[in-house]
Amino acid sequence: MKQTTLCYIDDGERYLMLHRVKKENDASHGKWIGVGGKCEADEAPDECMLREVREETGITVTRWRYRGIVTFISDTWPNEYMHLFTADRWQGEPDLSIDDEGTLAWIDKAELMDLNLWEGDRIFLRLLLDEQQPFFSLKLVYRQDEMVSAQLLSQ
Repeated sequence: MKQTTLCYIDDGERYLMLHRVKKENDASHGKWIGVGGKCEADEAPDECMLREVREETGITVTRWRYRGIVTFISDTWPNEYMHLFTADRWQGEPDLSIDDEGTLAWIDKAELMDLNLWEGDRIFLRLLLDEQQPFFSLKLVYRQDEMVSAQLLSQ
């Protein structure tokens, strides 16, 4: 199974989001997502998240929470474990022009659900927005680009 990370940089009222618009043949083209990417062979999820955030935003995260794991099952794309994080402290200022996959922007939390998101992302974003939500495990099943099943396995 492929291992990935996704981090939502949180300034209290907004999340730093990536609008995936720069790569051709991108499964997430046009969607808004957090910052992250694929784990390298020797990386723990936290190490991957820290590296990916630094590469994609130019900031160094100094405080984060490991919030949940999402198991993606797909008939089109490789199955994946995605490790979810939020971060509320960092050094530096995000460089909104650095990412070669898309455009970074601060989005008000109240406006997140108005964005072009994957259906499964809507589920875990609601969980992330609840600061009291314990660590969770979520299983999402997709057929092509359509979510056909969502199961919250633990919380």
